[in-house]
Amino acid sequence: MYKTKLKYITGFILAISLSCQEEAKIAPEQQLITQNLADYVNPLMGTDSDFSLSNGNTYPAIATPWAMNFWTPQTAKMGNGWTYSYDAKTIRGIKQTHQPSPWINDYAAFSLMAVTGDLKYQEDERASYFSHKAETVKPYYYSVYLADYDVVAEVAPTERAAHFKFTFPEADRSYLLLDAFYKGSMVKIIPEERKIIGYCRNNSGGVPENFHNYFVAEFDKDFELTSTWADDWKLLEDVSQSEGEHVGAIIGFKTKKGEVVHVKVASSFISLEQAQLNLDREVGSDTFEQTKEKAKQSWNEELNRIQIEDDNLDHIKTFYSCLYRVLLFPRKFYEFDKNNEIVHYSPYNGKVLPGYMFTDNGFWDTFRAVFPFFNMMYPELNSHIMSGLANTYKESGWLPEWASPGHRDCMIGSNSAPIIVDAFLKGNVNEKDTDILFEAILKNATVSEGRPVNSVGRAGLTYYNSLGYVPYDIDINENAARTLEYAYADFTISEMAEKLGKTDIAKKYREKSMNYHHLFDPVTGLMRGKNEDGSFQYPFNPLKWGDAFTEGNSLHYTWSVFQDVQGLINLMGGNKAFIEKLDSVFTMPPKFDDSYYGFTIHEIREMQIVNMGNYAHGNQPIQHMIYLYNYAGAPYKTQERIREVLTKLYAATPDGYCGDEDNGQTSAWYVFSALGFYPVTPGVDQYVIGSPLFNKATLHLKNGNTFEIISENNSDTNFYIDSVNLNGTAYNKNFLKADEIQKGGILKFKLSNKANKAWGSQPEQVPYSLTNSIKTK
Repeated sequence: MYKTKLKYITGFILAISLSCQEEAKIAPEQQLITQNLADYVNPLMGTDSDFSLSNGNTYPAIATPWAMNFWTPQTAKMGNGWTYSYDAKTIRGIKQTHQPSPWINDYAAFSLMAVTGDLKYQEDERASYFSHKAETVKPYYYSVYLADYDVVAEVAPTERAAHFKFTFPEADRSYLLLDAFYKGSMVKIIPEERKIIGYCRNNSGGVPENFHNYFVAEFDKDFELTSTWADDWKLLEDVSQSEGEHVGAIIGFKTKKGEVVHVKVASSFISLEQAQLNLDREVGSDTFEQTKEKAKQSWNEELNRIQIEDDNLDHIKTFYSCLYRVLLFPRKFYEFDKNNEIVHYSPYNGKVLPGYMFTDNGFWDTFRAVFPFFNMMYPELNSHIMSGLANTYKESGWLPEWASPGHRDCMIGSNSAPIIVDAFLKGNVNEKDTDILFEAILKNATVSEGRPVNSVGRAGLTYYNSLGYVPYDIDINENAARTLEYAYADFTISEMAEKLGKTDIAKKYREKSMNYHHLFDPVTGLMRGKNEDGSFQYPFNPLKWGDAFTEGNSLHYTWSVFQDVQGLINLMGGNKAFIEKLDSVFTMPPKFDDSYYGFTIHEIREMQIVNMGNYAHGNQPIQHMIYLYNYAGAPYKTQERIREVLTKLYAATPDGYCGDEDNGQTSAWYVFSALGFYPVTPGVDQYVIGSPLFNKATLHLKNGNTFEIISENNSDTNFYIDSVNLNGTAYNKNFLKADEIQKGGILKFKLSNKANKAWGSQPEQVPYSLTNSIKTK
């Protein structure tokens, strides 16, 4: 019944839309807005989390896609990375946030809060009880009833500004507070302009000495009271300006029952004048409803790039809630000056410079699926991000591996290389950026001195370049994981060098990409740390998390040979042994060794509790593993595992993830996998086929083409691929080429409840591996 109704409604809306387009001759970009998909999104997905167990470690980001500023309700104390917890009972304010992860924490935050009655401005005292029953959470809009004050607070965002709406009760004493937070702040109340200006400097690292976030807040009601506070929450009555470690502003007035006070606020990393310019441009004279509607339209435009038809509303909500997360990061860290030129404050050298800048991203996570998704669906955006990476290199001398807003010492690897190379090979790097980006990835692979933090460049590079691996016994942690990730990065460097005609460099790095061989232990059939003298680490427990590996164990990291799965199959003794090893990860009990950490870290607990053996989907290193059955001629095993993870480990609920969401990566896995394929090897023009979740998905590509994915006989039990048809022709490869999607067309799956073990099982039907590529040359 619902399926029929959904198709009817969709068709009705589409008919109206097409009619309007004919009359108004709307541009092609606007024609995509045919469905209100933004309201399928639940920004609370993943917010039921804490330090000990992550169901996403997210907060509700009230923002536009890739916005410079997000807004979020603040349930935690200032400085607490778990800024919003679903099980919290009180709210301290609605804050501007730039936080990419609770582990990285926030920067440039300030908040607004309404109170009535006795003045309460300290963050614990002013906190108001609230209920999810009186809370509305959309990507483009947030509303909450502040029960202690009988106030409804609402906010709608733009890229660099926001529009607040506070509905007050009848009160002789009503207040709005602007908390500029700690680590350096200033506020100035200008009553004659109904304005508060100031700056905040709070950060968690990665900023130059002159770092400021300048803000402007304009009100539509006269101030009857103006006070500020100084350090240690010292109230400064009738004092309109304060500067110090932690200051804030208080304005007060009488209100009638139902009286609405609007606040328009914007910020800038460049200057107060630029903040005012951002406010005038992005909000200006718009009403609250207009600001809200524009934000909603911005989400609908992007979400409608992929249109789903299915009879399972829960799955649709999960899909668009995940897609929303994919479209939040990296954040635009640039602004438009008075001449409408793109400029940015550099979080690397503190200068205001021309050009793009993006930030708040950990490439260890997002190289896997987020950036491949941008290359597929948002090539122009990704070319801007690549220009931003070129600017980062020019301004700091290095590529960012974890930026927030500048270089941060977090995670491992050299994963800027696959991100850049995948974009380059798919035509999404501007010509002017190509040489500088190639120089940058080569520097990562050749220069060990001068790295600003340990996560930038390659820790252990001298050992890696001389021995072919980072040794276990030289006090460089997570050495085996580094070796495997460096080898993959070397593969992508060789691919870019080959395309650029630099054959000697290509040959050198293709050879280095085989360095994973050094760590393979033929006795255990697993990757293992190796000492400087060539002996393997001893003792060795494949269940030991950390140590030689990063947030995982040998069972998780052994599969990180993205560039040469066939080579790994050969090392393990062939397809049968490889498949048995894959199977064992799922069938063994979820045992673990947490001695490296001294306690059970949340990633371990998340693996333990989902009843999938030692498969740890809640963390990134193993997320591609299920697709590796395809390489061994058993894609039916991929199909059954994919459907299990899609339906068991994800839901559009506060506990809807099975671990850290991490800048869109865990969501991007879902988005790709629900469509029916996944980019196992960024830097290669292939997607490995899994099992599509939906009856139909339509991809509206930026080049104007449309790619449809249709699944016949799809159901809860019909997830095995019986046959595939591409543009009217039988298709037996268990991978798709990127250009086949970009050309547009129809990919039709026929699904069954019985495995077709013949489909996609032959050696010529499996995805790319470097070993096979070398054989054919």
